[in-house]
Amino acid sequence: MALEAAESVTGVVARPREAARGASWRRTRVFLASSGARFGAGVILLVALCALVPGLLAPSDPNEQRLLARFTPPATRTADGTLAMLGTDQLGRDILSRVIHGAKTSVLIGLSAVLLAGVVGTGLGLTAGIRGGLADHVIMRLADMQFAFPFILLAITVIGILGPSIRNIILVVGLSNWVAYARVVRAETLAVREKAYVDAARSLGVPLRWIVWRHVLPNVSASLIVVATFGVAGAILTEAGLSFLGLGVPLHIPSWGGMLAEGRQYVDTRYWLALFPGAALFLTVMAINLLGDALRDALDPYLQARQARTSVVQL
Repeated sequence: MALEAAESVTGVVARPREAARGASWRRTRVFLASSGARFGAGVILLVALCALVPGLLAPSDPNEQRLLARFTPPATRTADGTLAMLGTDQLGRDILSRVIHGAKTSVLIGLSAVLLAGVVGTGLGLTAGIRGGLADHVIMRLADMQFAFPFILLAITVIGILGPSIRNIILVVGLSNWVAYARVVRAETLAVREKAYVDAARSLGVPLRWIVWRHVLPNVSASLIVVATFGVAGAILTEAGLSFLGLGVPLHIPSWGGMLAEGRQYVDTRYWLALFPGAALFLTVMAINLLGDALRDALDPYLQARQARTSVVQL
């Protein structure tokens, strides 16, 4: 009898684990079945490689000026015999090298800004959702004020006082985007805190911080991943826009937005100055958005349940 009881308990424990593995496998299959996700992952891997080892991939120094080679068209050799795959700019700098090094700037700012916004927004959203009352009211009113404050005015104020730098761009972009994370986490937390297992944990005297860490945060992580994925694309676009307006990184740091700003006055005669950084920016943002769409489909439990019911009906 004792052996049968032990086997039954083992089966009860094993079944949830098998169900969790099955759910993870289904999510992986949904993600990999998306052609957009595969394309996005390939582009993002290439951009990440350029960001990690730009010195190994770039054919030359991105700030090296060669006035005799200025405005060299793409796939043409310069006066010294060097092949310029993407051409050179008005100062003779190699555009391919600057595009590769610009990936490092965009990835660094995009990931850092999302990390900052995610940490601040998640913390405030959890506090508002769990505590409720005055804390919820104050945090949501701060979010409303943040939405009402013009972003460009904030950027001009901060960068005008502190000066243009990568750190200041991360601060501006990160602290202006925390509201999206706070609202999503608050909404998810309000739903999770009413669950039976949360009430059971409270009745057993489990500390609130452990409830948040063990029960609430894992249940809001799927939504956070999706929001953060789209947030990286938004942060990269924002950095490019600020650099285009002259409010971004310093001029000696290659960035796609800065290259677009330098090439705009030559668009009608030297198209490659703006074409290639613009294409890199477009492909990167599109790849991240495609990846975010696939992650949303893979992590959405309602969509998975709907597809499972459709499969059963078809059978």
